[in-house]
Amino acid sequence: MKKIVTSIFILMFMVGCSAQDSGELTRVDVQKGNKQENYEDTLMITDEKTINLLKSSFGEVKWEPNTKPEMSRKEDISATLFYTFDENMPERLYEYRIWFNGNDTATIISNNEKEGYGTLDLDNSRILKNNLLNYHEN
Repeated sequence: MKKIVTSIFILMFMVGCSAQDSGELTRVDVQKGNKQENYEDTLMITDEKTINLLKSSFGEVKWEPNTKPEMSRKEDISATLFYTFDENMPERLYEYRIWFNGNDTATIISNNEKEGYGTLDLDNSRILKNNLLNYHEN
């Protein structure tokens, strides 16, 4: 009986942890940096198709937690992702600073301590660039 109770507890803990990681992305706020070290106006992305593309791309970032990188230039984009984990709780906000590199990859720094510093491959970097940078320009 003790083994069954322990197994159920472990299973519930694992399901609870995975549910936390699978929150619903509901909105993305984007600010584009400019050469004067200022940000332009914030744009809000809420359409479901773009949100799903962005969530998928952010899911492919190769994160290196506990890394303290320093970048030589200001980020190209600052993005705030709004996640809902429980309808009875406020949204959680995760902030990302994104640099688009000359080789069409991206470097990302997150304020989420589980993520930290990350890189994104060519294909997913293009998705971010097209849906964040170009969205901002339209």
